[in-house]
Amino acid sequence: MQIGNNKVVTLTYTLTIKSGEVVDTATSDQPFVFIHGIGQTLPLFESNLMDLKAGDEFDFSIDAENGYGLSNDEFKVNIPKEVFSGPEVPADILQIGRMVPMQDQDGNPMNGVILGFDDTTVQIDFNHPLADQELNFKGAIVSVRDASAEELDHGHVHGPGGHHH
Repeated sequence: MQIGNNKVVTLTYTLTIKSGEVVDTATSDQPFVFIHGIGQTLPLFESNLMDLKAGDEFDFSIDAENGYGLSNDEFKVNIPKEVFSGPEVPADILQIGRMVPMQDQDGNPMNGVILGFDDTTVQIDFNHPLADQELNFKGAIVSVRDASAEELDHGHVHGPGGHHH
């Protein structure tokens, strides 16, 4: 069976950036499993996998603009330091380079990296950690199957490698 829309794809890969640094892997013990064509992955990731089948290998790159985008200075913001105080906040949270979980004004989760701080503000970068990076994916297709109606309705894979209810 070939990869196409509404197919559950199980694959392994190594993701490297231009420097050669490995930034993510999906192994045979913990493969990446997703429904192709419903927007769960980068569009060019999906298009590069289209029509492959179990046993096929892949090796492709995605430029920064079509990956996680180019960094934007508007995503670097100053937040009042008092936001990082309180009984539920770890006392050592303010460390340069640390990724911190936050929420936007609508309650949506987002992560930011602490760039610096002073007595009143904390500067956080909300750009994706892989912004400005060319991505190289190298791996193999493990399996391809039709997504069930329930998986399509729920928008995620059920069972091994997927979500369990």
